[in-house]
Amino acid sequence: MDERIQKYEEKMKKTLVSLEGELATIRAGRANPHILDKLTVDYYGAPTPLQQVANITVPEARMIQIQPWESSLIKGIEKAILTSDLGLNPSNDGKVIRLVFPELTEERRKELVKDVKKKGEGAKVAVRNIRRDANDAYKKLAKQDVSEDEIKELEDKIQKSTDKYIKEVDAAVDAKSKEIMTV
Repeated sequence: MDERIQKYEEKMKKTLVSLEGELATIRAGRANPHILDKLTVDYYGAPTPLQQVANITVPEARMIQIQPWESSLIKGIEKAILTSDLGLNPSNDGKVIRLVFPELTEERRKELVKDVKKKGEGAKVAVRNIRRDANDAYKKLAKQDVSEDEIKELEDKIQKSTDKYIKEVDAAVDAKSKEIMTV
């Protein structure tokens, strides 16, 4: 593949991966351990990702269980969950923390779908901006003795990549929306 296209393709791919990461953190009524991915806990003075200090399991469809490797971390983990925007109340028995996911209301589901679509639109805008940057760069190549046909071909290829990634963004948004609306 032409390296002039490859760097823009990689940027588009990163945009898609970033969107998928964001979508994974949106809870859809079922317990998904990925909503904890962004949480950090104070571990001996250093902010440490929760996954590195505890075992996270999903024993039931609407419950996440967090078992810290050191019982002294329970208070810190609870504090991290409470100060996050997850909207969950942790309960602990001294050894493990349980997060119970309440059933989402229809209204809340619709809000979440709107949020998912907004994130999808943001990703599409980012992909289109990458296409615009690529096209601008290709137009500058005309000054460097690159034929108009070659520039046209590069623009066509970047358009095909743009279409492909926009389709993938739409697919990711649709899949997450379906997941949220499934009762």
